[in-house]
Amino acid sequence: MTFAPGADLIAQHLTYQRTQRRLAERTLAMYGDAFTRLQALCDKEGLALDAIRPHHVRGWIARLHAQGLGPRSLAITLAAWRGLFKWMGRERLVAANPVDGIKPPKAPKPLPKALSVDDAVALAEQAPRLTPTPAASQAAATRQEREAPWLAARDTAMIELLYSSGLRSAELIGLDVQAAPEAAGWIDLQAAEAHVLGKGNKRRSVPVGAAAMRALRHWLDVRASLTPPQDNALFISRLGTRITPAQLRNRLKQLAQQAGLPTHVHPHMLRHSFASHLLQSSGDLRAVQELLGHAHITTTQVYTKLDFQHLAKVYDAAHPRAKRKA
Repeated sequence: MTFAPGADLIAQHLTYQRTQRRLAERTLAMYGDAFTRLQALCDKEGLALDAIRPHHVRGWIARLHAQGLGPRSLAITLAAWRGLFKWMGRERLVAANPVDGIKPPKAPKPLPKALSVDDAVALAEQAPRLTPTPAASQAAATRQEREAPWLAARDTAMIELLYSSGLRSAELIGLDVQAAPEAAGWIDLQAAEAHVLGKGNKRRSVPVGAAAMRALRHWLDVRASLTPPQDNALFISRLGTRITPAQLRNRLKQLAQQAGLPTHVHPHMLRHSFASHLLQSSGDLRAVQELLGHAHITTTQVYTKLDFQHLAKVYDAAHPRAKRKA
């Protein structure tokens, strides 16, 4: 194959990525942006691609970062450049890859979003409402009326359990009605405990609060009155099969909107709320780690930042000397 310099060489590489590696169009577009940056930097310094050295790459990445390019974009840029020089190395166009070993700046980890206590309670108390559209048929309205009580029982039990015990979405969905050797998890009604299978196939037991236990018992009574489900799952869909992650997310989204909450709510937000509120009340980081099933305490320590934010807000609101004069 005959290789052309500069932009033409980059175009040949993108063709290789498209035809041989079959990269997605979105990825190819991002790589194209990265190569446009590379070509502009090379042109500015009068460098050919095979003349680039690691100190050039480090300086360029620092410059792009100073110009406002974020860590994620820089990581994509380095990945594109690294792939280009790896390909050039296979074609014997460069002796070494100048991008090897160069890492982008670390992106700050966003703090997990948690509901306030009042919002968590409002969500737990929010039952499905009958909201037929003006064009809805009588049959659709009748179905809503028939489904509303059992949906309310199921949804309340799910929300209470997520918030009461800090379960992951998969742990909640994996719960069965009865304990069995093959069950991923179950509820011990006598001991008020949830036994779940968490990440890394690690089992743990977590307490279930009184409000969640009441909601669970009510849901189990309602569930027993339904047509025999097709699944041993604790939480089922309208078809009697185990509820899916998408159905759980959609229900939480709808209920949060009905409750008038000012933020998008997803299952993991209730886990964050459980951890944050428990830490605010107890201050026992190690206990929160055990309840969440975190393998390392460093994973749990992120909630101390949320706890500090909460304390800072209380301080700003309550202390007479906290706020500066305008």
